[in-house]
Amino acid sequence: MRKHFQDKSLEGSVKTISPLIPVKVTLLQGRYLARPYRPILLFLLISILILTSLHYKRAPATRFSIPSTHSGTLRVAICLVGGARRFELTGPTILEHVLNAFPEADLFVHSNLDRNSFKLGLLGLAPRVTEVRIRKPVTIPETKAQRRLLSASSSSNGIQGLLQYFDLVEGCLDMIEAQEYRGRFRYDWIVRTRVDGYWTGPLNSRAFKPDAYVVPEGSRFSGLNDRLGIGNRSFSTVALSRLSLLPRLASAGFHDLNSESTFHAQLKVFNISAKELRFPFCTLSDHRYEYPPKWSGVPVASIGSLGPLSGTKCRPCIPSCKGKCMEKLGPKMKNWSGWTEWRNGSLELCDGSRPWQKGWEKIYDEVSGKTAANVRRRVKKVKIEDCVKELEELKRKAEKWNGPDPIEICNLGLVQS
Repeated sequence: MRKHFQDKSLEGSVKTISPLIPVKVTLLQGRYLARPYRPILLFLLISILILTSLHYKRAPATRFSIPSTHSGTLRVAICLVGGARRFELTGPTILEHVLNAFPEADLFVHSNLDRNSFKLGLLGLAPRVTEVRIRKPVTIPETKAQRRLLSASSSSNGIQGLLQYFDLVEGCLDMIEAQEYRGRFRYDWIVRTRVDGYWTGPLNSRAFKPDAYVVPEGSRFSGLNDRLGIGNRSFSTVALSRLSLLPRLASAGFHDLNSESTFHAQLKVFNISAKELRFPFCTLSDHRYEYPPKWSGVPVASIGSLGPLSGTKCRPCIPSCKGKCMEKLGPKMKNWSGWTEWRNGSLELCDGSRPWQKGWEKIYDEVSGKTAANVRRRVKKVKIEDCVKELEELKRKAEKWNGPDPIEICNLGLVQS
């Protein structure tokens, strides 16, 4: 069990404690210092200590400011989590609109090893890579309290699926804390998002709010959208502790929670305000959903929608519903479920009840542009030797590599017949 919340100072609210540095006063005790000046120096020293104490006792949020993409004065960590199933499609957009938008940020990657992991080699093009962790997944023991707290019906892999996802997210915090310890510094901001995010525009620094934890609008499913989170260091400690805080939520009386409502409960218990904003990304999905979606259904958007889609499920498709169709369907949907903004032509729907339609590659290429289309084609035809070379480059670039050898990852995904 992780130990992020064993400090009693975190009970009820989030606090940042920075102990004062002890100051030696040997000069005041020296025999060479004239006695008339000792009271004056002692007064000045006490004044400095009082002012410093007041500075550190201010609310944590007041000491954060919006980061600049052109300034190195603030430290920003970006953590990507999840499986790389369609990373040849989402990776180019994450590089362009997230990582290149914050070139001085430290990148952390936490993913389970599978046959798609070789695609993470695309991150060798990122401006900075701090740590890559590709782990072999193991079953997480389920407790009775967790079974009461969590709803198995809300996850395609039941409670185990939720625990695996929570553990991946909290792994971000583990890596970030380890880097802070090694470098003896503290990040000012943490951005956590998923590797299956398809971005159509840049992550804007205006989304960094000092007095709230920022999440996407919509797709909240009776909680808060947890597909992206931006917060200062203190708020992010709570937001990323998805697994460690489950006992706290259970003891507080929560039950039958899904991922989004669990996330909301975490922030609520620690009195952290959440602010919903619209973001230019959607979550590329292979899952099938009822179409047309009912009042509690999941919309599957076309990646060609004007958006911003704020993390809703999406895929490349020829839309089955747009324009007047959306004007009829949109008002019937409830915003507390899976729906994002649909008005003013911002949302076009795919028929999510079927597999990706034939010819989706051409649709993706036309919407995403030449650079992303070239990446898609290259990954589709990549040979093992090129795969190993790309992953070796990522491994060299990363300050820390925590995963199998590149040859093992590439063999897993590109087994030759």
